[in-house]
Amino acid sequence: MIKKALLGTLAAAFMASTAHAAEVKVGFVTTLTTPAAVIGKDMQNAVNLAVEHMGGKMGDLDINLIYGDDGFKPETGKQVTDKLVKQDNVDFVAGYIWSHVLLASRKSALDAGKFLISANAGPSPIAGKLCHENFFSTSWQNDQTPMAMGEVLNQKGVKSIYVMAPNYAAGKNMVAGVERTFKGEIKGKDLTKWGKDRQLDFSAELAKAKASGAEGIFVFYPGSAGGAFIKQYQQAGLTESLPLYSVFTVDGLSLPKLQAANFKAVLGSQTTQQWDPSLDNDQNKRFVADFKAKHGGYPSFYAAQAYDSMFLIKSAVEAVGGDLTKKDEMRAAMKSASYASVRGEYSYGNNNMPIQNFYLREVIEDSEGKWTTKVVQTVLEAHQDPYAGECSLN
Repeated sequence: MIKKALLGTLAAAFMASTAHAAEVKVGFVTTLTTPAAVIGKDMQNAVNLAVEHMGGKMGDLDINLIYGDDGFKPETGKQVTDKLVKQDNVDFVAGYIWSHVLLASRKSALDAGKFLISANAGPSPIAGKLCHENFFSTSWQNDQTPMAMGEVLNQKGVKSIYVMAPNYAAGKNMVAGVERTFKGEIKGKDLTKWGKDRQLDFSAELAKAKASGAEGIFVFYPGSAGGAFIKQYQQAGLTESLPLYSVFTVDGLSLPKLQAANFKAVLGSQTTQQWDPSLDNDQNKRFVADFKAKHGGYPSFYAAQAYDSMFLIKSAVEAVGGDLTKKDEMRAAMKSASYASVRGEYSYGNNNMPIQNFYLREVIEDSEGKWTTKVVQTVLEAHQDPYAGECSLN
């Protein structure tokens, strides 16, 4: 009887092992409802394209992709992450547009021993004191992109700016970033209401900015809020008197809508970013061309980072020949950043945040008449975020 029970146990263990080894489960958390879903669906399109480019496999393992909708709310993001970890037992959790959603969800994934890959959000705590060996980013730490814009403003000789951003973790990081490098005067600053009932009427703040006497305005308004801001900025007649400098506001999602509305104020405006559709490498060319063919327009930076997240995971799975119990080896593979990234080569710092270039990009009209961006110059080379020193990892 004992022998029969032991054989049954071994058979069950073998079947479980075989079932586990047949696939790699990836949970991808993003926003698929509310007006912010325009971002989440762009990321979803990119992830699906990545899986298609991989032939549905990472090494010999089939890819089992499970999406989770955070509903643009931290508490929902945590619930979705809990389900992916406890019920679906995914091997990797990726995605996360919003910093407050990532901060609310991180413990659910990391405490369960899962790898957590941020494809967008980069709040400062998770780059510093809350860093973790199983957390990796395929985007940036929030401060870095506005730090690059601060350097651009210095190079242009801008002496003063007015600052506007949403009042949440990422908005505060963006303001801190530009203030960290900009050497001129901050004439005024507004942090506007954010979340499901976010503020989309900026007329009072734009009037204050105009009256401040600043030489330019720096803004961070992701998603549909960016389009609303650009529209009101043009209608307020500030194009000439208060030049626009932005991060994460003018992108592959907002430009088609701005073009359809003929908001020409955005042409020639400049943003900073670690990625651009025009970057000249084979992986980026394939990604941009196939994305445009499938969806009729340029991918956004959200899409680019989501696409990269899947290839980072693939590099880890293939490094261990599909044996997902080899966590140390998978971690080392991701740390090496040896996959083909759409941004080109980069490395990871001790806190698993990318050390990478940041570019100045200008809004242009391409040869087909579509509004997009092109790289103007490299602003920061192999740049590391300012919080790495607070991380206890080596």
